[in-house]
Amino acid sequence: MRRREDMTFAPSEYERRLRELRERMVQRRLDAVVVSDPENLMYLTDYQTTGYSFFQALVVPIDSEPVMITRALEESNVIHRTWVDRTRPYPDNGDAIAELVSELKALGLSKPRVGFERNSYYFPAYQQDRLLDAYGAGLVDCFGIVEEGRIRKSAAEIEVMRRAARAAEAGMSAGLRAAVAGTTENEVAAEISAAMFRAGGEFPAVMPYVTSGPRTMIGHATWEGRTIQPGEHVFLEVGGCYRRYHAAMMRTAVNGVLTGSMHQAQETMKRALSELRATMRPGMTVGEVEKLARDVIEDNTTGARLITRAGYSIGIAFPPSWDEGYILSLMPDDPTPLESGMTFHVLPWMWGVDGDKTVGVSDTIHITDTGCESLFTLPEDFTVHDSSATTSPATAGQATAGQAAASA
Repeated sequence: MRRREDMTFAPSEYERRLRELRERMVQRRLDAVVVSDPENLMYLTDYQTTGYSFFQALVVPIDSEPVMITRALEESNVIHRTWVDRTRPYPDNGDAIAELVSELKALGLSKPRVGFERNSYYFPAYQQDRLLDAYGAGLVDCFGIVEEGRIRKSAAEIEVMRRAARAAEAGMSAGLRAAVAGTTENEVAAEISAAMFRAGGEFPAVMPYVTSGPRTMIGHATWEGRTIQPGEHVFLEVGGCYRRYHAAMMRTAVNGVLTGSMHQAQETMKRALSELRATMRPGMTVGEVEKLARDVIEDNTTGARLITRAGYSIGIAFPPSWDEGYILSLMPDDPTPLESGMTFHVLPWMWGVDGDKTVGVSDTIHITDTGCESLFTLPEDFTVHDSSATTSPATAGQATAGQAAASA
């Protein structure tokens, strides 16, 4: 396997991933697999492009060289970014599925069993129907066969995620400084993005979430030009990205007095994260993690609750989402054990403080052989700004987290 100049990891990393995939293929009695999910293509080959709305797939035979089916324009990404030597490009007016069927038939196997990812976002039903009609009964759903490898990150992957975390911290720090009264949500988002990219981050699967005041109660909302008002809080969620690997965090800024209920929310979320980091280790179940987080968060007198899952696996991602929650999410009663190498965005956030505020403090955690570690160093206390005067992003107050005491 050759190393191309732009590859993220050494060839040995991809050789291991391909070898382990083939071991799982043997277990499932598959002669070949068709991999079409963008994250899985990245994992196996380092292939990436923003043009993944066009059909693309890696055909991996059990005992011969893989081949990439791509739009002709995207073949350049195979040549310059991956170890793959065999490609079958198709023109914009060509037939991607016909190319795929031709390649499968060229394998020359007698009654082969071929796996395909039935749950792939970018392998729509109408294309799957054509493949089934053309190729026949030997096709079987192999969804999850690549994800079984992705769920546990190697040491090399963790180092890449640390670089993503540094970008996230740079962006979040800039956003917290900028989140002052008189500034628009757009300006805060611009500061976050600029800082992330200057710190070496790349475009994330989701741009930052920035909401202020009453807009924090709108799920998955982000900046819309609103001006932050004196006395309001600002909710931020930032995912840093490096080589498509992500690390995400939530933080909160407050303009003015840190009220008793907001201080209680801050301390509750900090306690939840502290207990999670002290407890999460190989062998603990997903359900136990979820219960711990929920029990801590919902033991409050502010009216808030944990409205979502308690977290999710995180790693390689393309838009529209930075999470690997479809592989594993922190859900109630799930008996899945934690394993060394797993990485999670744990989010014991609080929805509905005082009935009208969403606040957040979250962490990206790596499960180690003996426990876990955070990929972040940024303080978790709310950043409190003096709200007596409006400020521009360039001169935003430098108040650090935790400098304001809770009011009585």
